[in-house]
Amino acid sequence: MNQRLRLLTAGESHGPGMTVILEGMPSGVSIDLSNIELQLARRRHGHGRGGRMKIENDVFEIRGGVRGGVTLGSPICLWIANRDFDNWQPMMDPESVDPERAEQRRVHAPRPGHADLAGGFKHLSDDLRNVLERAYARETVARVAAGSLARELLQQLNVEIASGVVSLGAVGRDRPTPDWQTLQAMDDASPLRAAYPQDEAAMIEAVDRAQQDGDTLGGRATVVVRNLPPGLGSYAHWDRKLDALLAQALMSIPAVKAVSLGEGVEVAGLRGSESHDPIEQVADGRVRRTSNRAGGLEGGVTNGSDLTATIYMKPISTLRQGMPSVDLDTGQPHKSQYERSDVTALPAAGVIAEAMVALVLADAILVKCGGDSLSELQAHIVASRELQRQWTDSPRRGKP
Repeated sequence: MNQRLRLLTAGESHGPGMTVILEGMPSGVSIDLSNIELQLARRRHGHGRGGRMKIENDVFEIRGGVRGGVTLGSPICLWIANRDFDNWQPMMDPESVDPERAEQRRVHAPRPGHADLAGGFKHLSDDLRNVLERAYARETVARVAAGSLARELLQQLNVEIASGVVSLGAVGRDRPTPDWQTLQAMDDASPLRAAYPQDEAAMIEAVDRAQQDGDTLGGRATVVVRNLPPGLGSYAHWDRKLDALLAQALMSIPAVKAVSLGEGVEVAGLRGSESHDPIEQVADGRVRRTSNRAGGLEGGVTNGSDLTATIYMKPISTLRQGMPSVDLDTGQPHKSQYERSDVTALPAAGVIAEAMVALVLADAILVKCGGDSLSELQAHIVASRELQRQWTDSPRRGKP
């Protein structure tokens, strides 16, 4: 895979903390620490979140790759401490654990829908905590931190990203995919970050009912990106198609079970004449679409329209009421074990999706336009846009 930007994370949910290494950022990118803090706070936000969000404040340290608030072009390292580690140190200390305390928190009745059992098959672990500690969504704090760095690069290239919750449970199920203007009009600080504010009260009620029942809820959230350069991605190579890369990144978010780009789900039931976006040329020679059902992507390549991606999140698999399972110690029926969890994390999932989209798009821009420094990259983008303008102004009519 032709990749410039690479993310590596390390750490367990209740371990000492999360390490983030982001390789491939060009030099000269200004890093506003308050913007990273803002994105981490947005990830903690949302009605229906569990007690962990009251413990963690996600204070981060930059330990390499940045000097005086500006990237150096070398790998960037961040550290985010887990405050909850103080409560879990006897069971999760990297050097030694208290056998009695560790046995009390040993996981042997896997949760349906979680990685517990599948991870047990993979690593043949007697304690499924060794699986869930890494499979837990705490790891996404590292992704949001890294995505914030990629977002800083995109902002300095005038690329903007937003997201909102479209449906939660049955509420908003028939709402259309929101566009940029819809997301700009919503209140990002509202309890559930609802893209359609008129649905928020019903969403809150649904979360409260599920919480009373010891149950959980899923839904969908949409990310929209504007001002992307056209021509990112590839139509020639299956592993470089931008829609495929975005789908992979978004599907990697815990509990996300489906991804739709543009109106990808809806157009499956329409005719071609109803599905595609007509092209027109405007007075200044530019070409544009009169609609955006493709979500800014055709053939794996950006086409200049806003990029739109929707994630579909299943209900969280940790239920207070439990689910039918098996005690792996005895082979007998047993309720799945309960770990402190959220009723829904959908508002946070939208923020995580923004981070993953930012990482993929920053990489795609670096692959196409190149440059080891921000100034080189900006110059290459300007030159590319000018060549594209000239191409649309002077079409090679009648030539191959």
